[in-house]
Amino acid sequence: MLRRVLVPLLALCTALLTAPVVAQADARPPAPSQDPFYTPPSPLTGNAGDLIRQRQVDWYPEPFRVFQAPVQTWLVLYRSTSATGTANAVSGMVLVPPIPWTGPGPRPVLAYAMGTQGLADECAPSYHLRTGTEVEIAFLAQAMLKGYAVALTDYEGLGTPGTHTYAVANSEGHALLDVARAASKVGGAGLSPNAPVGVFGYSQGGQAAAAAGELQPTYAPELHVVGIAEGGVPADLSEVAAFNDGNLGFSLVAGAAVGYATAYPELPFMDVLNAKGRDVVQKVENSCVVELALADPFGHLNDLTTVPDMIKDPRWQARLAENRLGTHRPTAPVLLYHGTADELIPFQVGEELRDRLCGLGASVQWQSVPLAGHIVAISVYGTAALNWLGDRFAGKAPTPNC
Repeated sequence: MLRRVLVPLLALCTALLTAPVVAQADARPPAPSQDPFYTPPSPLTGNAGDLIRQRQVDWYPEPFRVFQAPVQTWLVLYRSTSATGTANAVSGMVLVPPIPWTGPGPRPVLAYAMGTQGLADECAPSYHLRTGTEVEIAFLAQAMLKGYAVALTDYEGLGTPGTHTYAVANSEGHALLDVARAASKVGGAGLSPNAPVGVFGYSQGGQAAAAAGELQPTYAPELHVVGIAEGGVPADLSEVAAFNDGNLGFSLVAGAAVGYATAYPELPFMDVLNAKGRDVVQKVENSCVVELALADPFGHLNDLTTVPDMIKDPRWQARLAENRLGTHRPTAPVLLYHGTADELIPFQVGEELRDRLCGLGASVQWQSVPLAGHIVAISVYGTAALNWLGDRFAGKAPTPNC
């Protein structure tokens, strides 16, 4: 597993990116809460996918900030749409490698959705990339070694003011599609609005990728999406929450409750938390992924609330149903993969998503990853997922196996 991370990272830092040594005294960028770039103008104007502002920045692929990658990198703020259909502003990044694109057509754009980063503003991928602390660097490196541009989203409320709408599929899908739209509008990036777009994500990122695929035909029909690679997808949060209640991943359930209550203010939440619940929520809202996982492992939702079975409230059930994946047919082909021993998102949830998509008539290539837990599955199969998108960029026909 370590080799899978180190090989592309070393290749990025040496074979491709013969980077100059930067002085250790080089100051780290300010956290998003201290950087006015992340604060959107008011009122918001324009349309979803419009670029609000851009800033060319440095990207460091390692935490010591010694090697500055000569990838052209822009911090972006762009218009998007919340889960309830209101205009919002989301931050992200656009990265263009120095490798010229020699394939057919314009340089492809990889719309990249990160897995769980946390809920605090300093967890934003656009900040982690500039401080050399982003954990998914290996797959970004692989994509750029292939000559793809990368457009990645911070998601709603991660970096920008407000609470991150963690695990809300519709919000995530909008944000991912809109960063792909915004990428072609970045001055100096040289990206075409007609570029083929491949969508990639795992875990929370898999949820975002899946949502983007289902939303794209009506929300962003002009995007030339050629494939969606989605893995470890929490496709049905009711099932995921029930599975993790009392298990290792309960802190993520608490984070999702915060995300939903933020996206949908009518949901009973803060007013039904007890003292322990308020304490856990405070930890969750101020945590990145490691601290988030440790906020309340093996906890129970009923231990945090003054009323039992909060998410069985009809208002909660309605919003969870709105974000259940596998309800709209994506027009682009889908690669769906899931570890058979996933300890956070049950393998059954992946199988059920496959069955729903196949029932809708989608082009689905399903891949189980034998004996793989949640992290192992992406470590083992992530490169294959990127290669699958490479075949779509090359115009090769998919091989669905519904």
